[in-house]
Amino acid sequence: MKSRQNASCKRPYELGKRLERTDHTRATVLRAARTQLEKGGIRDFSMESLAKASGVTRQTIHNLFGTRSGVLETLFDQIAVDGGMARMREVMMAQDAGEMLDGFIAVFSNFWAKNRLLLKRIHGIAAVDPEFGKAVQARNQRRQMAATRVVERIGDGVREQKSETIACLVALTSFEFFDALVESLETVEAAEKQLPRLIRNALLKG
Repeated sequence: MKSRQNASCKRPYELGKRLERTDHTRATVLRAARTQLEKGGIRDFSMESLAKASGVTRQTIHNLFGTRSGVLETLFDQIAVDGGMARMREVMMAQDAGEMLDGFIAVFSNFWAKNRLLLKRIHGIAAVDPEFGKAVQARNQRRQMAATRVVERIGDGVREQKSETIACLVALTSFEFFDALVESLETVEAAEKQLPRLIRNALLKG
């Protein structure tokens, strides 16, 4: 009886150890993926290069993520969480339309600012690599859905037709626009400060 109890206790312990090793391996692979994107771009981003940089086998990466697209999706999710995108849930629950708009702008401008150099490379790669392009487009579609909700909350307070206002909000909260604004104003801080005013002037009546 005692040996059976010991075996029962050992199994959860061993399972916990395996899960801990899996989490550590996933984190190692994602760090390698981020480093390769930052330094080498698409040229060095492959299952083989990730396996070599992570010190694991290609099969291990396949077991954890499935495909290169799976690695990308997981990495993008991690970048989003680290960049504060989880705040969007709270923003979308705001009762005041102006507060929702300001929160929406702040979440994305902060996210673009925090990850600007990495995102600049990712968007550049997305223009020539279908896998990257698909992953980026999926996130742009989510932003468009959120922008639609914001404009609907504002209601009659917008300058143009709602469909045009939604398109305008999506464009003005894009990474491309934020990056161009930084280049024009010369600092990320200046772009973050000016973006809410620009968007309000473009979207709202009065």
